[in-house]
Amino acid sequence: MATDYDAPRKTEEEQSEDSIEELKARRHEKNSGKVDEDEVEAAESFELPGADLSHEELAVQVVPRKSDEFTCSSCFLVHHRSQLAEEKGDRLICRDCAY
Repeated sequence: MATDYDAPRKTEEEQSEDSIEELKARRHEKNSGKVDEDEVEAAESFELPGADLSHEELAVQVVPRKSDEFTCSSCFLVHHRSQLAEEKGDRLICRDCAY
């Protein structure tokens, strides 16, 4: 932005005397260039490179549970037996979920 150094400058008193209407008008002018855009609609239009995974197959090797492990019936994570907090029948609850 070009600056005219020959133009008279306002003193601090003159700057503080700017009317509320002028300040509101300046703020409105700054915001007038913005466009309201729906974020969800904009996100749906983006296509990421390599995002088409329809031809991919997921290969997972399932490891059997060890004798000193259990699956929490609340969070469904596998924990060591030392993390067992409650045992209600066949429901095993880990320490994290018990509190």
